[in-house]
Amino acid sequence: MKKTLIAAALLAGFAGAAQAETSVTLYGIVDLGVGYQKIKGGPGDFDGSKFGLVSGNQNGSRWGLRGTEDLGGGTRAVFTLESGFEANNGRSAQGSRLFGRQSTVGLANDAWGQLDFGRQTNIGSKYFGSIDPFGAGFGQANIGAGFSALNTVRYDNMIQYQTPSYSGFQVGAGYSFNTGSGATSADSFRTNENQRAITAGIRYANGPLNVAASYDQLNQVSSLDQEKVRSWNVGGSYDFEIVKLALAYGQTRNGIFGGQGLSPFSSSDSAGIPAAFGGSYRSTAGGFRANSWMVGATAPIGGASKLFGSWQRVDPRGNTELTGDDEKMNIYSLGYTYDLSKRTNLYTYASYSQDYAFVDGLKSTVGVVGVRHRF
Repeated sequence: MKKTLIAAALLAGFAGAAQAETSVTLYGIVDLGVGYQKIKGGPGDFDGSKFGLVSGNQNGSRWGLRGTEDLGGGTRAVFTLESGFEANNGRSAQGSRLFGRQSTVGLANDAWGQLDFGRQTNIGSKYFGSIDPFGAGFGQANIGAGFSALNTVRYDNMIQYQTPSYSGFQVGAGYSFNTGSGATSADSFRTNENQRAITAGIRYANGPLNVAASYDQLNQVSSLDQEKVRSWNVGGSYDFEIVKLALAYGQTRNGIFGGQGLSPFSSSDSAGIPAAFGGSYRSTAGGFRANSWMVGATAPIGGASKLFGSWQRVDPRGNTELTGDDEKMNIYSLGYTYDLSKRTNLYTYASYSQDYAFVDGLKSTVGVVGVRHRF
């Protein structure tokens, strides 16, 4: 008994000494709800619906490890390993990757910023999440439905740098040697036979004002002779306390950037919808153009709840190889959250899309009620 107590005391002492130099935090989100989606119209007058449990509505369900070690002189070694999963069935998300949401290691300093290496989201997805009334979540309602480069796009093999915030200003840039998507997902020995990416952005967030601009570019596999896919976006929000208003505008050229799927039930298309808007990959089409707009608002109700909504419109032009049609897509969305505690909240949202995915007459109606817990 005494030996056991001594061993426990020694282990506690070592753990305390290690903790003084480094720390590792376990964190996560479990988000699960009951959802409904109906898709109707379009070619062949498709008519189908689905009702059931859906995971990752407000935020993708995940667990992760975040660590830091003090290296002295204000510099820290940092890492993040984050794994996504479907809470309704326990399966891994992001193509069954172990740490598909993020897998990075880097260096950070309050004076010069942070440099990360590995898989993570592009700059635009980071900077526009706080502008979107839906926080870049809620499937069809999130800003990524109309602005594909802001749809939680992740790049493999990336070096990414972000400055500290200087009086509200912050700049970020990254380069991926192989995005892990596109025509080839495996590493090729030749650099130009991999799909590479550039991501950059700037934001100002100080007090009630939050504005951002971003740029993304995909350099395609050279042997395929495809156009570079480009996207630039600007947006901002202003908090009047009684209501926060948000605006955004963006352009995409020669293709579509894809992140999380827009259907609450699946990240892939199973209803004849153009896969570029249902899938979790990036597609190219030389000559394709799309202009996007978003208007949104968020209103707090009491101290524990808020109501938010947005209208998005996307106007496609040129090559319709990705979409099969060139109708203007409109998305109208409304959401509500109620905090049960600091970590747990209830939510509901509804979203209606007209000429969904640019297909004439295709309509998508989504409704979800759920609960989110953060730990």
